[in-house]
Amino acid sequence: MTDPQLQLGFDTPEFPASTEIEPLTPPKAEPILITATTAALESVFPEDVERMAQMLERHHDYRVLRRLVPHLHFDRLPQGPVIRVLVLDTETTGLDHAKDKIIELALLQVDVDTTTGLPVGDVLVYDELEDPGMPVSQEIQAITGISSEMVQGKRLDEARIAAMLAGADLIIAHNAGFDRPFCEARMPAFAQCRWGCSFADIDWKKEGQSSAKLSYLALEKGWFYDAHRAEIDCHALLAVLAEPLPSSGLSGLAKIIAMSQQPSYRLQANNAPFDAKDLLKSRAYRWNAEQKVWHTRLNEEAQLTEELKWLQSTVYGGRLARVQVEKMDAFVKYSMRTGELSTQQI
Repeated sequence: MTDPQLQLGFDTPEFPASTEIEPLTPPKAEPILITATTAALESVFPEDVERMAQMLERHHDYRVLRRLVPHLHFDRLPQGPVIRVLVLDTETTGLDHAKDKIIELALLQVDVDTTTGLPVGDVLVYDELEDPGMPVSQEIQAITGISSEMVQGKRLDEARIAAMLAGADLIIAHNAGFDRPFCEARMPAFAQCRWGCSFADIDWKKEGQSSAKLSYLALEKGWFYDAHRAEIDCHALLAVLAEPLPSSGLSGLAKIIAMSQQPSYRLQANNAPFDAKDLLKSRAYRWNAEQKVWHTRLNEEAQLTEELKWLQSTVYGGRLARVQVEKMDAFVKYSMRTGELSTQQI
């Protein structure tokens, strides 16, 4: 029997005699028949499913998404020195690191060739649940699929995590400003590591992406996956970062490694005139309600120099002003700790 709805320009082989499909009756016959036929193709003729996907890919009216397959080994030899990277993700009971707790932590340990920016060799996986000592809310369970029963009595393997941290040159997380404070609150050893952020260290807008959300970036590469579990999120991030960036041609890993080797800056526009708020907002400044000051983050010293000139001429109208600059290296970036502070007159 051949399902005409699955014939996409080539002959679909007949099912073997051993394949049995139950007789179907209306009104549910059509959807059940499609499901059964697709399942049979996947199990009996998997090569034909791939042929269908390839045919659709060649047509300009279709895009094909494939389920992300985690890489546990990269079969390439390094062309230069390697650095050891930990790709990290957490699931937590909420958004506040001061009161919420980690319920899942995943790490992928991988070596990255500094010449090519590509992962090489084996990928070591650590993934563990932890009992937070409080109920997992229904909201968090709906997002992550992790229930209070699943984490009951579970605990992170601190010795194994510490060993992985000791051998790592850099930790990368997607939105490290969220993950790092949680990790440092759980294990102080995380504070002794250099961190990079795939969300903030790459200008995804300049790279032609309309969103920096990890699931979106994966979809753009043709992959889908079951998000919001720590390990698969790590695999998705590694896969995305191993690909070349559209504008620079560098891999995402190479870009983040380069960013981790130079300081970044947090600039505060102290006593900025009230009527400059729209100018500041349009230039990606954010308002700190507690300190009552506009601030922005700059990834390079050249950007800081240009921003100081812009503030002096546009915001302060050529008048003398004093602003605060916080210089941060990869040991401080994305933590709740303060970097090197200075006041500059512009």
